[in-house]
Amino acid sequence: MSMPKDEIRTELARAWGQYLAALGKSISWLEKHIEEAKQMAGVCTAEWCQATEHVIDDLNNALFSVSEPRWIDAEMSAELKRLKRKIYDLYVNYRGVYAKAA
Repeated sequence: MSMPKDEIRTELARAWGQYLAALGKSISWLEKHIEEAKQMAGVCTAEWCQATEHVIDDLNNALFSVSEPRWIDAEMSAELKRLKRKIYDLYVNYRGVYAKAA
């Protein structure tokens, strides 16, 4: 019979994996839209830029406000670090689009 601790950790690991996957999907979606905006002159209206910046801020807060659980495996830890770098790069990319529109 497994200990409740094992079941809890298994469930938390599954949820943590889903959380990272959802963050990764959101970042990729936003990255795609920012890349598309680069190709279209004038797409970065004040409303679009403000909305995009809010989404980036929300994703950034979601990534950096949680502490990394000590029990996650090395693969999930690496994914968290990769997503943190990616959101930083995404913001730099967004600022480039914003600067062109300003």
